[in-house]
Amino acid sequence: MIRLLIFCLVLLSSCVSHRATTTSPTAEKRVKDDMLDAATAFMQTLSPEQQRQVTYPLADEERYNWHYVPRERKGLSMRNMTETQRQAAMTLLKTGLSQQGYERATGIMDMENVLRVIDNRPPNDTYRDPTNYSFTIFGNPAAQEPWSWRVEGHHLSLHFLSRTGKVLAQTPTFFGINPAVLAFDSTMADKRMQNPRIKDLPQKGKRLFERETDLAFDLLKSLNADQRKQVIVDAVAYPEIVTANKRKASIERMDGLKLADMTKEQRAMFMELLQVYLKNYRITLAKQQMDKLEQAGLDNLRFAWAGDLTPELSVGKGWYYRIHGPTILIEYDNTQTNANHIHTVVRDLTNDFGEDLLQEHYRNSAHTGKP
Repeated sequence: MIRLLIFCLVLLSSCVSHRATTTSPTAEKRVKDDMLDAATAFMQTLSPEQQRQVTYPLADEERYNWHYVPRERKGLSMRNMTETQRQAAMTLLKTGLSQQGYERATGIMDMENVLRVIDNRPPNDTYRDPTNYSFTIFGNPAAQEPWSWRVEGHHLSLHFLSRTGKVLAQTPTFFGINPAVLAFDSTMADKRMQNPRIKDLPQKGKRLFERETDLAFDLLKSLNADQRKQVIVDAVAYPEIVTANKRKASIERMDGLKLADMTKEQRAMFMELLQVYLKNYRITLAKQQMDKLEQAGLDNLRFAWAGDLTPELSVGKGWYYRIHGPTILIEYDNTQTNANHIHTVVRDLTNDFGEDLLQEHYRNSAHTGKP
């Protein structure tokens, strides 16, 4: 009973706080200006050759060429930046993310050092490389025209778009981690964890996506038998996030248990889980996304599950869940490497890559043609 009361109070507090601080034009302008200033400062640190390497026209198809696997990427890699340039690039990254989101991003980059050890690669290996993350700018960062930027590398793909008088679009957003749990443990299904070199790593014991995992299992455990029938869409987890790196995210059916059919305690759990993902963004951008969800109707959001029902890392069966609504899709998958390898993605089903904002801009301006 006490736990129920606490959850209700948390949910009520969150709702009141949100309505009292709905995104204002001033806050939107502050984010946009900070991002513009940071992008301009970053560009000023680059040589003419580096500027040519980092920039593409806004309409270039490269803007939609995204993935989260290790591969060669366009743009300018941090590996090829000076320390001053790297600092300017990371300042740009901070303008789109909260402290939580920034720690997620840098933690993902740092995990490449761990994979070097696990894969028995040399210290100068460039395949598992924490500096192999590329920054790309699309269009000309200017106060009067739309422009976009991306940072991408293994397990990280972030996209932002700015437009005059508007706050930013910020999806697709991909965060992944491998290993999800780094522990020298012979009982885990992930046999890599038996590598004795793990014991000496400073990252040992890290669970970067702990709340995304634990909160989802808490919600799952709270469901009654009838609710579970609605939530569980497959007994076996999918081997990857369903939408992968598609340009346009789409899942044919909206399955799962609706928020409207949850108890108050379950609704509080669900909202806390949803906020874990939204709070990766700078607060203004998170509120912008929440405003959109409220306008579409929070009760239309659904929670769906596939795979194992227990978080036992020694089993290695894997699990998948998603939050799906009219305007948003969040996917979480932990199946690879014996369920010690997490992929998550947030997709705005109406405005990925800022396409909706761009179309509106071009309709209401003197520009002709498609962006």
